[in-house]
Amino acid sequence: MIRHFILAAVLALSAAGAAQAANSANPAPAPVKGAPAAATAKGDWKEGTNYFLVVPAQHTSVPAGKVEVTEVFSYGCPFCAKYNPVIQKMRASLPANAKVTYLPASFSDAEDWPMFQQAYCTAQMLGVADEAHDRMFEAVWTSGDLAIVDPGTNRLKRPLPSIEDAARVYHKLTGVSEAKFIATAKSFAVDVKRKADDALVVAYHVDQTPTIIVNGKYRVTLSSAGGFDQLIQLVGWLVAKETH
Repeated sequence: MIRHFILAAVLALSAAGAAQAANSANPAPAPVKGAPAAATAKGDWKEGTNYFLVVPAQHTSVPAGKVEVTEVFSYGCPFCAKYNPVIQKMRASLPANAKVTYLPASFSDAEDWPMFQQAYCTAQMLGVADEAHDRMFEAVWTSGDLAIVDPGTNRLKRPLPSIEDAARVYHKLTGVSEAKFIATAKSFAVDVKRKADDALVVAYHVDQTPTIIVNGKYRVTLSSAGGFDQLIQLVGWLVAKETH
């Protein structure tokens, strides 16, 4: 990426390329272009360089005593698919008091992000979001069930996948009724949830995905952390900082 996910970035990641990345449990820790120098010792992380304060800090959705770690993402974002194994490795490394949540962004119409946001919010309402999360990336970038890129032309599809297409995939992945999924997707509750998510993305000052928010207070990206391993270490350090 990294800003606003221009079409060239999407086309550069063909379905095959994204599939290989999404299926790799340990992506090669290549240096991130333009990344700041990574911290070399505990406590060397620099505010304003490696991580950024969210001002004002936002309320979290986790119980007292828990630290929320939120990934701002979209299934239509090729970089979210590519780095999902890193996010899952980060999740596995966090202490028991940390809870990972996901916030679907919608600011790239060209890549169908509004529809994917609607689908994710619907899945949350129906209790199947976590169950289907990793396989939704596969549906977009591996199997092609929800592909946004035409493999024959390497151009964005027209029309892009619809919420009805997403309902069929969620039915396939979780067994949830297509009719129930579509009805929920078009409900007032999902509309309210989507508006709240959009407002939170703005409040976090997110302009790229994936972005990690720690406890509503700190914003981190792969480039600001300095690389894959550094991202995991930095998020762990911020969680410890917020653990009381």
